Amino acid sequence: MSSTASGKNGTWRNWGGNVVARPAREVTPASVEELAAAVRRAAEDGLTVKAVGTGHSFTSIAATDGVSIRPQLLTGIRNIDRTAMTVTVEAGTPLKRLNMALAREGLSLTNMGDIMEQTVSGATSTGTHGTGRDSASIAAQIRGLELVTADGSVLTCSEKENPEVFAAARIGLGALGIVTAITFAVEPVFLLTAREEPMPFDRVLAEFDELWAENEHFEFYWFPHTGSTNTKRNNRSAGPEQPVGQLAGWFEDEFLSNGVFQVAQWVGRTVPATVPTIAQVSSRALSARTYTDIPYKVFTSPRRVRFVEMEYAVPREALVDTLRELKSMVDRSPLRVSFPVEVRTAPADDITLSTASGRDSAYVAVHMFKGTPYQAYFTAAERIFTAHEGRPHWGKVHTRDAEYFAEVYPRFGEFTTLRDRLDPDRRFQNDYLRRVLGA
Repeated sequence: MSSTASGKNGTWRNWGGNVVARPAREVTPASVEELAAAVRRAAEDGLTVKAVGTGHSFTSIAATDGVSIRPQLLTGIRNIDRTAMTVTVEAGTPLKRLNMALAREGLSLTNMGDIMEQTVSGATSTGTHGTGRDSASIAAQIRGLELVTADGSVLTCSEKENPEVFAAARIGLGALGIVTAITFAVEPVFLLTAREEPMPFDRVLAEFDELWAENEHFEFYWFPHTGSTNTKRNNRSAGPEQPVGQLAGWFEDEFLSNGVFQVAQWVGRTVPATVPTIAQVSSRALSARTYTDIPYKVFTSPRRVRFVEMEYAVPREALVDTLRELKSMVDRSPLRVSFPVEVRTAPADDITLSTASGRDSAYVAVHMFKGTPYQAYFTAAERIFTAHEGRPHWGKVHTRDAEYFAEVYPRFGEFTTLRDRLDPDRRFQNDYLRRVLGA
């Protein structure tokens, strides 16, 4: 099932349903050469170009009224190098296919986000991440990139080759070129033991530093209008494998997390007054469980309930204050928030515009059910996040612009200078990039 909905007359919508675009034409290249030719042809016709993956971004980062490049034919593994422990994969490959193919080869990424519907290039270009004490975003696991630049030439980069491009293009926002292949670091497949358990909000905040330090991957969900959270710790395990049983898995992951949750969202959207009661019930419905499996089966889970999301990275030491402020804002307001708030962490990395660039970070994600008015909640949350010098996820709802980013990203100018060099005519420009990178 493609998450990208193409409607009548070439209308494109994103997964969350909050972005619509009408490209002048769509191209589905079957090779890097065809993609490069499409970029050159766009230049001749005076059109801008954007590549679009599965539309899982909530911003208009992939929207264009020019040429829309669909990468669904640029998929599959090009090469596995067991000496270097890397895998090179075509840019349009869905993460799900990559994870399954690697598992068959006895390999795995070190860390990943919590869904795997996106293409590898869409996920990395927007800075998609999971949670980790020592291991960082998907882009931080990149060892090499191939991209088609504005003049239609193919550029490769790594730490040794074009290192200044490599520093920026791992999370390039589609501004530096169109990524055609990515080389990831991989490792022999391993087992993770997940321990999920409810925990009071105040206790999680009081013990946050220990919970973070004692676990390789720690995250939690807070249910607004309650003092409850559900925590999840993933740590490497010697085994044996103990996957979630099929019936229990269906009940907890499909029935509760997608089925009942979907109905609860419909009820909450129709009768907002019921939301706090639903939240109390939801937060109590999830019981503790422990299971052991290969990484992608532990890190990722299906997300069938559609929503709109805002997520900010704040300095890790600012997390507890940020969450206390968020909770008191919700408690004081007339808002009815039916979606849990997700909290994760990442270590500092060296990618120019990574949300964790140069600082240990904690992520706070707020969601609203698709079709529910989200502006009031997101605006109030964003005010709290920006007061802590938060950096918004590039693929999630935010209102920040280049002036703000120049303040919260010390290397912002490095990125825009490189963009001036690689794309002087702004072939890859769109309204979103104009706002976040400046004209």
